[in-house]
Amino acid sequence: MVDKIDLHTHTIASGHAYSTRSEMIAAAANKGLEVYAITEHAPAMPGSCHSMYFMNYRALPRKQENMTVLYGAELNILDFEGHVDLPESILKEMDLNLASIHTPCFTAGNREENTRAYINVMKNPYVNIIAHPDDARFPINYEELVKAAKEYRVILEVNNASLSPGSFRGDPREVYAEMLSLCVKYQVPVVMDSDAHIDTAVGNHEYAQKVLEKAEFPEKLLVNTHPEMLEHYINFYQKK
Repeated sequence: MVDKIDLHTHTIASGHAYSTRSEMIAAAANKGLEVYAITEHAPAMPGSCHSMYFMNYRALPRKQENMTVLYGAELNILDFEGHVDLPESILKEMDLNLASIHTPCFTAGNREENTRAYINVMKNPYVNIIAHPDDARFPINYEELVKAAKEYRVILEVNNASLSPGSFRGDPREVYAEMLSLCVKYQVPVVMDSDAHIDTAVGNHEYAQKVLEKAEFPEKLLVNTHPEMLEHYINFYQKK
């Protein structure tokens, strides 16, 4: 399986990660990635960046030798209406935006309410990827999730950190099997991401790859294999 992309990583700026921007980029280049993204936790996450941090991304270069480097945010979904913790004025300037549910920022509801939170956030035109929709603490309807991703042109993530031994999100293999089957049914693309919080984890999709292989997931729907797919989904390419 060809793997050229990692779109979900964090530096020390996120507050609970352990490597600098330069260290993370160097690790991505050493992995031979073609497209690499730093997506710091948005401000509602305790210890993370102020909104001014994201506003100044324009100062950063988007190339490291032959690798494209993107900068964005992992937005926190705050409620069932899909509100997030950065305003549209900042989101539209990001290269890409992930949206996810985290326990410090979201109070779990029932299956219908949690699903509604994901669907509503996907209606935001600046949300490009739903990150780790796999947490057992936030049960959802996966068919509704995948159908909404299709409607609103959002990529769904298979998160390597969630699948790693000792993950605090539980064992998501069963729900990923369901999600991937539905992605094939509705022709919705997915991306493997490391969710790296240290440079040694950048580009590591070992567990995600095993899940995709077991599901016999078609490479034509895997963004990691086809970077050109990003042109239809990610803000950075659409702004060119």
